Amino acid sequence: MSSNPSDEITRILQAADHGNGGASDALLPLVYEELRRLAAARMAQEAAGQTLQATALVHEAWLRLFEGKNQNWQSRGHFFGAAAEAMRRILIERARRKMRLKHGGGQIAINIEGIDIAETQPDEQILLIDEALERLRAHDPEWARIVTLKFYGGLTDKEVAETLQVTDRTVRNKWRFARAWLLEDIREQARSK
Repeated sequence: MSSNPSDEITRILQAADHGNGGASDALLPLVYEELRRLAAARMAQEAAGQTLQATALVHEAWLRLFEGKNQNWQSRGHFFGAAAEAMRRILIERARRKMRLKHGGGQIAINIEGIDIAETQPDEQILLIDEALERLRAHDPEWARIVTLKFYGGLTDKEVAETLQVTDRTVRNKWRFARAWLLEDIREQARSK
């Protein structure tokens, strides 16, 4: 085993890419606690009465990451980026499901000034943010990736920088621009309704 846990994770990810079926079994103990920490931080921001637990979010994300597909993760950062995206999709699907179940399921009026992209909002606002994120992805995919890693993955600027192989300063600058772009997009959408 390598002395550097990141190197060991990368080695195992590469083994999985080369068809080693037991690689995911070896990977889980190395990444589980970090995935759980990220999910717990994300779930701690959820609205009161949340029924989804961090452990369930990690397990669902894990299943999606390894559901019979051949994955090609180049590094630890790439893997955690994929995990953040899986968590994002799970939370969005869950919010959409809850909205469909509500009577009247229409959009509610929200105070745009109160939206903080770094904090979880009620389901309706999560969906608004996700729709804006999709528009951002069309405008600038790298900005959208930074938002996904920070907002859904709970990664720090340093972790995002490692994942994207850029500097911390680049992440901070792009996060600031992406956040401003999202807020303006949400404001425009609210005005047009």
